[in-house]
Amino acid sequence: MDIYRRKRFWKWGLFLAGLLIVAASLLFTNNLVKKIAADERKKVSIWAQAIQQKANLVNYTNDFFKKVEEEELKRVEIWAEATKRLINAGINEDLSFYTQIIAGNTTIPVVLTDEGNNIIAAKNVDFSIDSIHVLADTLLQVFSKNPPIVVSYGSMTNYLYYKESLLFSDLREVLNDLTESFFSEVVINSASVPVVIVDSSKTKVFSFGNVSAEIIGDATELQHLIQEMESQNPPITIQFEGQEKKYIFYKDSYLLTQLRYYPYIQFFVIGIFLLAAYVLFSITRKAEQNKVWVGMAKETAHQLGTPISSMLAWLDFMDVDEKNKIYIEELRNDILRLQGVSARFSNIGSAPDLPPISLAEAVYRSAQYIRARSSKRIQINILFPENEESIIPLNENLFGWAMENLMKNAIDAMNGEGTIQINMIKTPKHITLDISDTGKGFTKSQYKAVFRPGYTTKKRGWGLGLTLTRRIVEEYHNGRLFVLSSAPGKGTTFRMILPIK
Repeated sequence: MDIYRRKRFWKWGLFLAGLLIVAASLLFTNNLVKKIAADERKKVSIWAQAIQQKANLVNYTNDFFKKVEEEELKRVEIWAEATKRLINAGINEDLSFYTQIIAGNTTIPVVLTDEGNNIIAAKNVDFSIDSIHVLADTLLQVFSKNPPIVVSYGSMTNYLYYKESLLFSDLREVLNDLTESFFSEVVINSASVPVVIVDSSKTKVFSFGNVSAEIIGDATELQHLIQEMESQNPPITIQFEGQEKKYIFYKDSYLLTQLRYYPYIQFFVIGIFLLAAYVLFSITRKAEQNKVWVGMAKETAHQLGTPISSMLAWLDFMDVDEKNKIYIEELRNDILRLQGVSARFSNIGSAPDLPPISLAEAVYRSAQYIRARSSKRIQINILFPENEESIIPLNENLFGWAMENLMKNAIDAMNGEGTIQINMIKTPKHITLDISDTGKGFTKSQYKAVFRPGYTTKKRGWGLGLTLTRRIVEEYHNGRLFVLSSAPGKGTTFRMILPIK
């Protein structure tokens, strides 16, 4: 099996195998990422549920304290009513029940004052009546939350002030501490989850975690962040007794975000690697081909040089016979032609001279050479005059080689009978030559294949003619050569584009 001829199939096979490997790798990685992401999202969900449950617990505790406060107020009211009735009781009234209620007060702070708010007695308070003699200022405000009980002794009137019990005050402090610590615990326990706690207007930030302070300090960036968080997860609403509503916004952790984009990044990196490998391989292969071309051409020119020199020397020693003179001249012309061929091979691999030459004249000379060496059944029609103004930088020796290859291929495609037509199209920057034949043609899938080294439809062909022709046009003349059109049984048109400067 000719591997070189079938390299297109090998390329596609290797390409498909590479795609399968990449697809399998991406599929495995993607599944792994999905599992990790699901686990991460589960943790975030558990965290959000825990926050919600703790918020519910704080709210429940707050409601419980409120009920305790109501019960405490009832106790205070019972104690105050007992005190009032004890003071206003008659002589024969049983006072044991009232005294029992009053004596059982061990938690309710009470202060007895005269009409001038001078302190007469106090119980369950956190200050000494020896140092504070008047109920005034802040102390009066604290004890004035409930109206005082009026105590009358004949013409004398005293006032009994009281406030919530010490036990309930302790409970209130615990509740306040619990409420204040809730938000800090939300941030601390958020792990890797970015979280922001804001008010109902979404402008005031109470606390935040795993978010840059610069974003929090920038109102625009903060709103973008909140919108992003809200698009991912609904906010957790928190409202404690006596406080405004607060909203806990959160989003996926940075790890989860990175995992989500990881397969695409991996695909991009693998793609860049494969592309770089392919480009490097192509450049290396092309460099090797160039070395082979140059080496083969130089060696061919070297091998041709010795016999050509010898043949020229023998011609000089031959007698000029009138009968053989015409044959000797033709032989001399062919030897000179061989010298031109040798010069063509010598130019391969070197920067050729590109003097300004008339392209039309060069085309006519190439056509004349092919006419003299082809069947009379081959017609070569040039659709522009020889004196057409078409001066471009051109190496006529190499260009003639390219034109001869194209016309020889056309003659082979027409099986020695048909028409070759050459047309010229001029633009301000380029001159285009269209070389058409009436040969057997080929399918569109072969448009690029015909230029590959080794590709040929002839039994004895090497498949190098069109490859060499394209190299002459594109590498040495900075032009382009491609198949303009072709179809089985309808002939082929090659287009050559050459720059004017």
